[in-house]
Amino acid sequence: MSHDQASYLELLARGAAAEAYDRPALLARADGAGPETLAALEHAKRVALRVRAELEERRRREAELSALFETAHDLAGLRDLDAVLRAIVQRARSLLGTEVAYLCLNDPAAGDTYMRVTEGSVSARFQQLRLGMGEGLGGLVAQTARPYVTDSYFDDPRFQHTRSIDSGVRDEGLVAILGVPLMLGSQVIGVLFAADRHARVFEREQTALLGSFAAHAAVAIDTANLLGETRSALAELEKANEIIKDHSAVIERASDVHDRLTELVLRGGGVHDVASALSEVLDGTVEFAGPDSASVTALELTGTEGHAKRHGDVWGAAVSAGGELLGALVLRGHPGLDPVDQRTLERAAMVTSLLLLARRSAGEAEQRVRGELLDDLLDAPDRDPRLLRERAVRLHADLDAPHVVLAARIDGPAPDTTARETADRRRLWSAASHLAATGHGLAATRHGGTVLLLPLAREDTAADLARRTARQLGSALREPVTIGASTAVEAPAERPGAIAEAYAEARRCLDALRLLGRTGDGAAAQDLGFLGLLLADTRDIEGFVHRTIGEVVDYDLRRGTDLVRTLGAYFASGMSPARTKDDLHVHVNTVAQRLERIGRLLGPDWQSPARSLEIQLALRLHTMSVAVVR
Repeated sequence: MSHDQASYLELLARGAAAEAYDRPALLARADGAGPETLAALEHAKRVALRVRAELEERRRREAELSALFETAHDLAGLRDLDAVLRAIVQRARSLLGTEVAYLCLNDPAAGDTYMRVTEGSVSARFQQLRLGMGEGLGGLVAQTARPYVTDSYFDDPRFQHTRSIDSGVRDEGLVAILGVPLMLGSQVIGVLFAADRHARVFEREQTALLGSFAAHAAVAIDTANLLGETRSALAELEKANEIIKDHSAVIERASDVHDRLTELVLRGGGVHDVASALSEVLDGTVEFAGPDSASVTALELTGTEGHAKRHGDVWGAAVSAGGELLGALVLRGHPGLDPVDQRTLERAAMVTSLLLLARRSAGEAEQRVRGELLDDLLDAPDRDPRLLRERAVRLHADLDAPHVVLAARIDGPAPDTTARETADRRRLWSAASHLAATGHGLAATRHGGTVLLLPLAREDTAADLARRTARQLGSALREPVTIGASTAVEAPAERPGAIAEAYAEARRCLDALRLLGRTGDGAAAQDLGFLGLLLADTRDIEGFVHRTIGEVVDYDLRRGTDLVRTLGAYFASGMSPARTKDDLHVHVNTVAQRLERIGRLLGPDWQSPARSLEIQLALRLHTMSVAVVR
C-alpha cells in the first residue's frame, strides 16, 4: 500500500468530510504522478468513500437503535404519559434532523383531532390547532392509515385544505411535512409529524424511523390507558372493599342493637334502659321525651309513623301506637346520622312503643283489680276481712292502717259532648289510679267521678291529703280537680262498712266545695266549719267547738279570766261594747281590753260575718255541753 493510499485510511479514521477525499489525488497529480498511480488513487478513493458511507449508515442506525431503546426503556418505566410522548417527539426531531416535530391525537368526544405534543414550534396558534376529522395532511394519513409526505404543503392538492389549518401551518412557516399514523390494532388514534420550514425530500429510511417512533407512541398511549383502567379498577375494588367493610360493620352494629334490645325486653327493661343502650350504640345522647315535650313539638313527629326526622342537630323517632303519640326517642350529639343508624333509631322507637303498651296493659289490669277491691269495700261490707287483707297485700296496700276516702271530680269547662265527658272521666280515673298505685291505695270510678282510698300518714290530716291530691291530679290533667275528703277510717279491713259511710261524707264535702265556688281545691268536713259539722255523719260537736273557740276556753281555764262570758255578752248585745259593759257590770275599757285579747286568740277576722256565725254557734254548743255536765 502506497503512502497516498494510506492517507485514505487516516481520513476514515478521523471521520473527515467527503470533500477531503479529493485531496490525495490532487496532490499526486500536482507532483507529476503517472496514470497508473492516479488510477490507483481514484480506486482507493471510491473504496474509502464506500467504507465511509457504510460507517455513516452504521452510526445512524446505532443512533436510531439507541433512541428506540431509550424510548422502550421509557415505556417500561412509564409514569407520566406526557413525559414519554415529549421524549418520543424530541428524539424523532433530532434523528430526522427536522426543525419541528409534533403529535396529534383524536378526540372521540369532540369529534376532532388536537395537538398533544409539539417540539420546535414557535407559533401559539399552531400549538393550539384542532383539526376536523379528514382535514389536512393528518386527515389523509388517518383515512388511509398510511404514511404521507409532502415536499410543499400549500401546493399539494391530495388533502383537504382548511383556513384554520393553513393559517396555523403558515404561522409556523412549515413547507415539507412527513406524517405517519399512530395505530392501535387497526384503529388510527393519531398522527406523528416531522416538518421543515424549507423544501425537503424525506427518505424511505426516515419514514420508517418516524413510523417506529409512532408505534412506540401508540404503545405508550395504550399502556397509559391500561394503567388508567387498572387504577380505576383498583380504586373501584378498594371502594367496593370499603363498602363491604362498612356493610359488615353495619350488620354487626345492627346485630348488636338487636341483641341488646332483645335482652332488655326479655329481662323486663324499661324505656330508659332502651335509651341508655341506644346512646352507646349511636355514640350520642338518647332520651325518651313525652308527647307534650318541647323536643317532640319541635320535631313535628305526629303522623310520621315512626320514621326518624331531623331538626337542626337533633334527631327524633316517634313512639306511637294505634295513631296515638306516646312520646319520642330524641338523639342529640350525632347530627350526621346515616340511613342504617336512622333505622336503628326507628327500630328502638318501635320496641319502646311495645314496652309502653305492655306496661300500660299491665297497669290497666292492676288498676282494674284495685278498682274491684274498692268496689267490694263500698258495695259489699259483709266481705271476709281476711280475704280483703290478702287481696290488698297483693296490691301493696295495708287495710289495717288509717285511710281516708276521697271523692274527686274534674271541675273545668263543661264538656260539649257526651264523648268528651266520658273521655274526661277516663282521664281522671287513669291519673287517680296511677296516684293510688304509687301511694299504696285504691281507686275506682263512681257517680261520674272517681273515688280514692289513700293511707293517712301520721303527720297528715284528711284535709292535708285532700289538698295535696287535688294539686297532684290537677297538675297531671292540667285542669282543676276538686277533692272532698272524709274523716279518717282507722282500719278499713276491720270495718268494711265504714268505707261506704266515709265515701258518702266525702261526696257531701265535694258538693259543698262546689257550692262554695272552691273548684280545684281539696278539703275535709272539718275545714268547712259548722257546714262541715252538718255534712259529717260523726257530728263531732266537741271537735267543732274546740276548733272554733278552743283557744278562748283554754285561756279562761289557765288564767281564771271570763273571756267566754264576755264573748257571749258581746254577741248578745249586738256587738256593742257599751251595752256589753252594762250586761257585765264592768267598765267599757275592760270590755275593750277583753275584746282585744279575744282578737289575738281567734285571729283578726273573728268578727267577719262567716266567722262570727261559727263562733256564736260554738258558744251555744259549749254552753249546752257545760250545762249537761253540771
